[in-house]
Amino acid sequence: MAATSRRARRGFGRVERVRSGRYRAAYTGPDGHLHRAPVTFDAKDDAVAWLSARRAEIAMELWAPDTAARSARSREMPTFRAYAEDWFTTRRVRGRELRPRTKAMYRVMLDRHIYPTFGDVPIDRISPEDVGAWYDQLAPGRETIRAHTYSLLRTIFASAAATRPAPLVPYNPATIRGAGTSRRVHRVEPATLAELEAIVAAMPDRYRLMTLLAAWCAMRFGELTELRRGDIDLRNLRVKVRRGVVHAGGAYIIGPPKSEAGVRDIAIPPHLMPALRHHLAEHTGSGREALLFPSAANAEQHLAPSTLYKVYYPARRAAGREDLRWHDLRHTGAVLAAQTGATLAELMLRLGHSTPGAAMRYQHAAADRDAEIARRLSDLAGRADVST
Repeated sequence: MAATSRRARRGFGRVERVRSGRYRAAYTGPDGHLHRAPVTFDAKDDAVAWLSARRAEIAMELWAPDTAARSARSREMPTFRAYAEDWFTTRRVRGRELRPRTKAMYRVMLDRHIYPTFGDVPIDRISPEDVGAWYDQLAPGRETIRAHTYSLLRTIFASAAATRPAPLVPYNPATIRGAGTSRRVHRVEPATLAELEAIVAAMPDRYRLMTLLAAWCAMRFGELTELRRGDIDLRNLRVKVRRGVVHAGGAYIIGPPKSEAGVRDIAIPPHLMPALRHHLAEHTGSGREALLFPSAANAEQHLAPSTLYKVYYPARRAAGREDLRWHDLRHTGAVLAAQTGATLAELMLRLGHSTPGAAMRYQHAAADRDAEIARRLSDLAGRADVST
């Protein structure tokens, strides 16, 4: 008779694969009895993680034959909503509060997609089967929303399973493999130099420099709309990126760039200098705090994305690139920089695209090379006869 499972022995506990293809975990407790996980797991790593949690409880003398059950008897379990709201208000990432836009996104996912199903359920009563049924009907056809919402649910449960002195849940019930990732639907086709020239030419004069910096300096929208006169170093031909702005909760919120690596100096390709000087003279206030790209109605207010799109969409149509999103100009800039022979480290520094540790390693090696990249970008533009 064929075996129904394959058992893998470990230093603590054991994991076996059952006929369904899922994994079952068990261990011998301090009481000498065998204790099994109350559910099977989709991935072996999840079964191992469950065993690791039990081993940690034993080491810290927090173990009980059924910790979750004992905890439930000794205290009233919070609903998922109650725990998630507390998690939401105290959540930190690398010691920092959640960014305003991240908070706004989490709020929408909780209120629209998670709370209607799990909000009023005691957090320890939600099973993997419940999560699977919820995921099956979650935001049909909206793969990015599905992935992000599932990831949020999984993260909240992971925190609940790690609470001390006793976890609120004995294991994380969000164990659907691959549910937290989504395939890129939009395939970015960078603009050609001719298309970029056509887009810039079709933009109103006050937005031409913004378009050029988005492409040739590969800057994010929030970085561009928070740029001020004092951030432009005309002597060294650099843009100092120190802040960004996001629109969340009906207000514009100024904060640090998207990541620590986003704080950077970007060398400006020399062929952009005439357009830069023209913009500073014609469309920027005289003070150091004057916004380079403010609202057309009020020079002290930030530019709204919808206002920019009203002029950008006709411009991209004129270039025959109705598929080119504004953010794709940044991708175009990365491709153009790569064509100059910039290394991966140099590109990551220029784009502000790295972990904090990696950014520190790249900083000294790539800073001097960034000016050379900028000069080569202008050479590339010159060969194609592209200027502003």
